Amino acid sequence: MRNKSFYSLKYLLLAYLMVTVVYPLVSLLSTIRGKDVASVVGSTQFFPMLKNSFVTTILATIISVALAFALAYALNRSNIRFKSVFVVLFTVPMLIPSISHGMGLVLLFGDNGLVTNLLGLNIGLYGYKGIVMGSVLYSFPVAFLMFHDSLQYEDYTIYEAASVLGLSKWNQFTTITLPSMQRTVVSAVLAVFTMVFTDYGVPLMTGGTAMTLPVYMYREVIGMMNFSGGAVVGLVLLTPAVVAFLMDLRKSNSADASSTVTKPYYIEPNKRRDMLVYVCFGVVLFLLCLPIIAFICLSFVKKYPIDMTFSLEPIKKLLENKIGIYFVNSMAVALLTALLGTALSYFSAYVTARSGKSPSNKVMHFVSMLSLAVPGVVLGLSFLLSFKNLPIYGTIFILVMVNMVHFFSSPYLLAYNSLSKFNSNLEDVAETLGISRMRLLFSVYLPCTMSTVVEMYSYFFVNAMITISAVSFLINFRTMPLSMMIPQLESQSFIEGTALVSLMILIINVVEKLLAFAVKHKLEQREQTNLSALIAPEE
Repeated sequence: MRNKSFYSLKYLLLAYLMVTVVYPLVSLLSTIRGKDVASVVGSTQFFPMLKNSFVTTILATIISVALAFALAYALNRSNIRFKSVFVVLFTVPMLIPSISHGMGLVLLFGDNGLVTNLLGLNIGLYGYKGIVMGSVLYSFPVAFLMFHDSLQYEDYTIYEAASVLGLSKWNQFTTITLPSMQRTVVSAVLAVFTMVFTDYGVPLMTGGTAMTLPVYMYREVIGMMNFSGGAVVGLVLLTPAVVAFLMDLRKSNSADASSTVTKPYYIEPNKRRDMLVYVCFGVVLFLLCLPIIAFICLSFVKKYPIDMTFSLEPIKKLLENKIGIYFVNSMAVALLTALLGTALSYFSAYVTARSGKSPSNKVMHFVSMLSLAVPGVVLGLSFLLSFKNLPIYGTIFILVMVNMVHFFSSPYLLAYNSLSKFNSNLEDVAETLGISRMRLLFSVYLPCTMSTVVEMYSYFFVNAMITISAVSFLINFRTMPLSMMIPQLESQSFIEGTALVSLMILIINVVEKLLAFAVKHKLEQREQTNLSALIAPEE
């Protein structure tokens, strides 16, 4: 009886996850008929679109993962200063929607772009080149964070032994570093591939005549109201994502436990190497900042590209277009998604990490991870087909629901990993003392993992602000968020407005990240003392 509330909440949450994650996917699959498949697959444009999607995705994945690994390796193998600042700067592209990256490239290198007009050089942006460039900008920060995290935990003892045996730096890299990074490389490749393959923001802006499957799906559902055709394309987009998810899950389960780091990696002094790293980082950051510079420049001009004089006319026009309502919508969706998503994902992780491996817990763990395999554009369509006749459809709440599902897995894993570190005997001790699981949660686990909670909240908030794929099929003029104004304003040729909206989203997310960083810094100092007594000691 003491844990009745815990089990009631557990099964209520499990039912909620089944309704919001599993049921929409089943609904999507149930709408597909043989004639719909034949109609879409048999069309003359299907295989060219499929080819465009795969070619651009493969190229972008190779470049993105290689760039991310090079930056992370240079950061962790040099003695440069302000490393944490560079980590933050390299992840700034994650704070704006993918469609903004495409728009930024158009503003810079399009037929009337700033660089094109300034240098008189047209690089032929539209097509494969533009899609790949925008996709790399959009996806490489994710791979960079994965590599950066892995490289921080390498044990220098192995490298010392290799040096004694006479192995050169190159041989150490190929025989020690690369094999140790194998699992991270696979995870990064699968994550980037899925992101790029299912994104329609960048191809919508820079694709030109090279249409990809997500763009086709978006136009079929939004423009033609062809739900059955969209569902077929959704199934095609879902397949690689599910395969990538299963491969990554299998790799994670079969991987050996990482060895304990007995000695941090020692970096030899080398001023020439460090100077070269500074130069390379400066070039990369300049290129990353170009779209943001374009947004700043074009947000305050009278009429791009005809009249480039300073003007506040874009702000006036956006106010006339009721941008205040869309701003309130975005903030409401982001705040509610962050609050509710953090609470649900944390409790789900508490259940699966701290209450055994029962069948129901295994199901909850799998469903909590499943959203990693569902592209946002597929999830949005599945929600449309599942809930279009319910009162919540057409309201802010369905946007909050779809965002919580879309971004559930990563915060869940953050909490799961943090909660798994605690001493495994805590529950037994609490049971002996008559302490309920809910009291243990609020009195012990939450106070000791508040920095993780802040990180989870920040993740939900930022992604809810920038997403377009998950909500594009579920919005109307009353519930439209800021991110969805970008394609709308672009279709009206209000380029200054798209730049200003992108800049607004970036500023909001930067402020949120700064606040989260300040809160985490204070919390981590407090948690360090609490954790030392509760984390299981190493054997």
